[in-house]
Amino acid sequence: MTTKPSKQGDTVLLEQLDHIAKGLAETLSPFCEVVVHDLTHPENAIMAIYNNLSERKVGEPATELGLARIQDRDFPQVIANYANAFRDGRRAKSTSIGIRGARGDYVAALCLNVDLTLFNNLQSAIHEFTRVDMQEPLMESLSPANVEALHGAIDQFAARRSKTPRSLKADERKALVKE
Repeated sequence: MTTKPSKQGDTVLLEQLDHIAKGLAETLSPFCEVVVHDLTHPENAIMAIYNNLSERKVGEPATELGLARIQDRDFPQVIANYANAFRDGRRAKSTSIGIRGARGDYVAALCLNVDLTLFNNLQSAIHEFTRVDMQEPLMESLSPANVEALHGAIDQFAARRSKTPRSLKADERKALVKE
């Protein structure tokens, strides 16, 4: 026997989804907007919006993805890391997760929109910091001259005493320096 889920069931689901959204928003603030969409009311689907980066408002209608989910039960449940943009042109990376009710229909969506501005600026800064101006490297060594020979002499000194360089005592190290 199939029963139609109660509105109360969807309400509880949406309330729990709102708690999840709030927790994610607190963790990912200030770089990530988290939106809860109530797809049972597409004309005013935005139920909650945390870290509002898109300047949208609670009560605004569903986006194209939300409408596509409502119309097509086979629409992908998770669409992750897709390119997006805020109204003011800032680039974003978005993830949209469809939430199904007891009958298997989409009743909600949890959406994350990451503002890439800071990360792109960091990427540019790192690129600039690691950039080198010369095409052909200069022949310069940053290690002391004859470092291999010095290491070899230390190893031989320690080996004559049947020890490793690290196990040499203070008086043996003084003798090594005098050699």
